[in-house]
Amino acid sequence: MARNRRKRDRGTEVAAAAAPIPDSLYTRKSCNHLLADDDRGIGDRMAFDKHKRTHASAAAATPSSGRTMPAVNSNWIQLQATLDKSQGAPFKKKAKPNSAASVHTGKVDATEKGVVVSLLLPLSDDCSVTRELALDCEMVGVGYEGKKDALARVSLVNKWGNVVYDKHVRPQEFVKDFRTAVSGVRPRDLRKGEKLWTVQKEVAELIKGHILVGHALRNDLKVLMLSHPKKHMRDTHSYKPLCNQVGRPRALRHLAALHLGCQIQEGEHNSVEDARAAMFLYQRFKEEWEQNLRHRKHLASEQEKKKERIK
Repeated sequence: MARNRRKRDRGTEVAAAAAPIPDSLYTRKSCNHLLADDDRGIGDRMAFDKHKRTHASAAAATPSSGRTMPAVNSNWIQLQATLDKSQGAPFKKKAKPNSAASVHTGKVDATEKGVVVSLLLPLSDDCSVTRELALDCEMVGVGYEGKKDALARVSLVNKWGNVVYDKHVRPQEFVKDFRTAVSGVRPRDLRKGEKLWTVQKEVAELIKGHILVGHALRNDLKVLMLSHPKKHMRDTHSYKPLCNQVGRPRALRHLAALHLGCQIQEGEHNSVEDARAAMFLYQRFKEEWEQNLRHRKHLASEQEKKKERIK
C-alpha cells in the first residue's frame, strides 16, 4: 500500500506541474515586487509581459478539463492599468505652443462684416523727427467732481505718421474720473506713467523750432503747461476751409471721415491715431494752407509799411 501511495503522489505532482498557473496565483506571489514598487524599470515590465504571455499560451494549448477557472483578481486589473499608464509616460511628448499663431490685436477687422474701412497707417518706415510734428493728448478728471483736466498721455507723430514720442503721465492731483470710455486711460497706465515735469521738458525740446500740427492745440498745450509760437501752429480745429458752412469747427472724427475716408474715435480715443489723423489732414491741405498763410503774412507786412509811411 505504501508503494501505491507513492505512485499516486507522484502522479499528482506531474499533473500539478502540467496545469497552467492561475492569473490570481501568479499575481499574488510572483508580482508582489511590482505591486510594491512600480518604478523598477522597463526591463522588469518586459520580463513580466513575457512571462504572462508564456503562461497564457500554455493555458490555451492545454485542453480544458471542465473545471471552473477562478475569477481574475482585482489586483491584477489594477496592476495592468498602472503599468500601461507608467510605461507610456516616459515616451509621451508634451505639446509645444505654436509660435506661429497669430496674436489678437483687439480690433475687429471691418472687412469681416462686409464694410471696407481705410485705416490710418504710417506712410513709410521713417521714424525721424521731421519739421512737422503732430501732437495729441488724453486727459483725466481731477479736482471737484473730476471736472478739471489733467494730462494722462501725450503722443507725437512725424509727417509720415510714425510715432516719435508716446508716454503716459502721472497727474499731480488725485484722479477722480479716468474717463476711460473716451480717453482710453486706465489706472494701471498711470501707475507706470512718467512725471509731468519730465514729459514737459522732453516735449518742449522736441517741438522747439518745428511746425506743430493738431486738433484744438490750445487744449493740449494747456494741460502740458507749454506755449508755442502761433506762426508755427497748424490747427485743424480752427482752419477755415475745414469748418462747416456756418464757420463752426468740425470734430476730428468728422473731418477724418469726410476727407480721409476712415472712421476714428469709435469708443475709446487713441492719442496716436488722433495725432496721425490731424497730420494727414494737414498734409492733404498743406499747399493751400501754406499759401494762405504766406498771403496773410504779405498783407500784414503791407499794412505795417503803410502805417510807417503815415507816421
